Amino acid sequence: MRRILAAAIAAVLLLTGAACTDDKKVEAAPGTKVSVGVIPIIDVAPIYLGKQKGFFAKRGIDLTLTPEQGGAPIVEGVLGGKYQFGFSNVTSLMAAQSAGAPLKAVASGVASNGRAGRDFSAIVVRDGSPIRSARDLSGKRIAVNTLKNLGDTTVRQSVRRAGGNADNLSFQAMPFPDMPGALQAGKVDAAWVVEPALSAVLTQGGQILASNFVDTAPDLTVALYFTSRGTMTAKPQLVTDFTEAIKESMRYAAGHPEEVRDVVGTYTQINDTVRIAMILPSWPEDINRRSLERVATLGQRDGIFTKAPTLDQLLP
Repeated sequence: MRRILAAAIAAVLLLTGAACTDDKKVEAAPGTKVSVGVIPIIDVAPIYLGKQKGFFAKRGIDLTLTPEQGGAPIVEGVLGGKYQFGFSNVTSLMAAQSAGAPLKAVASGVASNGRAGRDFSAIVVRDGSPIRSARDLSGKRIAVNTLKNLGDTTVRQSVRRAGGNADNLSFQAMPFPDMPGALQAGKVDAAWVVEPALSAVLTQGGQILASNFVDTAPDLTVALYFTSRGTMTAKPQLVTDFTEAIKESMRYAAGHPEEVRDVVGTYTQINDTVRIAMILPSWPEDINRRSLERVATLGQRDGIFTKAPTLDQLLP
C-alpha cells in the first residue's frame, strides 16, 4: 500500500511539474520592443488598428507608436536610432536617399483615392475667402506641415494646373491639427490639409480649392513605411515580421472603414461630426512607382532634391 501511495504521489508531482512547464510555454514571451515614428493623421490608421488587433504582437513585436509633425523628423529618428521603423511621405524619403541616407522602404503606407474634390487631401480656404481657385494662391500665405516637402510640391502642381504662378507662394509650417484654427483666425490664407483636419475645416464652413494629390499623379503613392539599411542587415527577421504585420494591417483597414473612423479618434482629438465626415484614403499593398517618378521630377523642378533620387535604391 505504501509503495502504491508513493507511486501515486510521484505521478501527481510529475504531472504537476509538466503542467507548470506547459504553462510557461503557453505564456507569451515578451515581444521585441519596436518604436515607430508616425504622423497623427488618418494615413496611419492601419498601424494603430494592427496594434489593436494583435497583428504585431502575434509576430513577437511589442509596438510603440510616437507622433511627429512630419516625415523629415521621422527620417532623422530612424537614421539616429530613435525608431526602428518610420512612416514618411515619399518626398522626405527621396530627399534623404538622394543625399546618401541609408534608408529602405519596406511597404506602401497610403495612397490618394484619386477622386478630385473627394480625396483625403486638399488645399482649403476659410468660409468667405475671396480666393476662388488655386490660381489665386499666388502671393498668398499657405500652411503646410513641413517646408520644402510634399506639401510644397503638390500645392505648386495644383497652382500650375489652374494656370497660376507657382513660384510666388508663401509657405508657413505648422502641425496639421493647428491648421483649421489658423485658417479661421486669418493667420494664413489657405492650408494644405489631410484628414481629419480636412473635415474639421469643412465642418467650419471651409471650402476646397483643389485636390493636390489628384492634380499631381493618378492614384499617387503618398507615403511609405521604411527602416534603415543597418536594421535590415542586423535584424532581417524583424524586418520581415514588421512588413508582414503592416501589410495585414492595411488589408484589414481597407476592409473595415468604420473601425478606421473609430481608431483615428484614439490618437487625434476629433468630434463625432468630423469622425463620420472623414474622407478615407486608399491603402493598397502595391507601390505606384510611376506616381513616385512624377513626384521626383516635380521635386527636382522645385529645388527640393539636390540630385535625382534613385528609386531602385529606395523601394523594396
